[in-house]
Amino acid sequence: MKKYRWFYVVLGMIVFLCLGTVYSWSIFRKPLENVLCFSSTQSGLPFMIFLAFYAILMPFGGKLVTKHHPRNVMILGGILVGLGWFLSSFAKSIWFLVLTYGVIGGSGVGIVYGVPISVVSRWFYDKKGLALGILLSGFGLSPFITAPIAKKLIDLYGIFTTFKILGSIFLVLIIILSLPFKFPEEIKYKEEIKGYSLSPKEMLKTAKFYALWFCFMVGTLVGLMVIGITGPVGEEIIKIDSKKVALFVSIFSAFNGIGRPLFGWLTDVLKPVFVISLSYLLILLSSFLMFLFKEGSVVVFTLSFALFWLNFGGWLSIAPALTSRFFGNKFYSQNYGIVFTAYGFGAIIGNLLSGILKDYFGSYKVIAYPTIFIVIIAFIVANKFLKEENR
Repeated sequence: MKKYRWFYVVLGMIVFLCLGTVYSWSIFRKPLENVLCFSSTQSGLPFMIFLAFYAILMPFGGKLVTKHHPRNVMILGGILVGLGWFLSSFAKSIWFLVLTYGVIGGSGVGIVYGVPISVVSRWFYDKKGLALGILLSGFGLSPFITAPIAKKLIDLYGIFTTFKILGSIFLVLIIILSLPFKFPEEIKYKEEIKGYSLSPKEMLKTAKFYALWFCFMVGTLVGLMVIGITGPVGEEIIKIDSKKVALFVSIFSAFNGIGRPLFGWLTDVLKPVFVISLSYLLILLSSFLMFLFKEGSVVVFTLSFALFWLNFGGWLSIAPALTSRFFGNKFYSQNYGIVFTAYGFGAIIGNLLSGILKDYFGSYKVIAYPTIFIVIIAFIVANKFLKEENR
């Protein structure tokens, strides 16, 4: 059975391609602003709430999968994901869209997300960082496929019909792909004997948890903020044609996908503080490049945002790998669910910050200032508290 374990990675990648369509949100923002007269802050709210509920429901999903069959948990989440997208087609106000896309759709993703991770981590007790990185690349690569498709559908049928089409596809696909998922019986607990494990209550008493949580929050805050404004920055500052913006989102999503197995592998072979420091230095470089943004600066824009997306993808591998590395495997699903709440805080702060700064200063370029400030703080925290390995 061990030779078939890559089957779960492939199935999980396809599921994550559906779930990761949220990273194509920048393609939806302008049409929604035009049709429903939303401001920049308003058009970011559904994305922000989606990500918040996605993070909030992760611990719940982690607890569910310890009590129920993985297949059943994935089906429940898949139904919510499909309904969230489909019901968004009836939106007439920002608050309806926040409820359908944000609360319902985000909750569905939160419930589904942890299941393939838990299943694959059990099957790949010997190559966890690499396997999870490859699995999670599906989530990061999603906009590479879904952004051009969504753009084409919006041009052909309009924003609301596009929500219906995508919701129907996600509902059917996730349910079908959920059916084979199961934990391996013969090695179910094999990984648990390879070291000590902390329960969620014990983990919450360690300084490493709060340091990892904060560093993860900063990585996702910056990444999600940039992902949410990629389309508008390309159109408004760089003056890229709106029809070509989807192509750039697809290119950046490829870096998001690459970042997951790359940083997953690095986390397997290097000390945590080295990997985290490398990520933050690249984010700082990306932020300083934003000061050079102007009309026609396509090369600088591409380099800066490619690095932003690469590092965001990286953090989605760094965090789960280090959760296992620092706190053990026995309570992994529950522990990572708690660590993942940092993602929700990053989503809320990042999206509110970008929208408010844009509405106040009239340009997204100013987000470079708070980004540089908070990344420097996180760099110091990582080097102070995550310096020693804890195996």
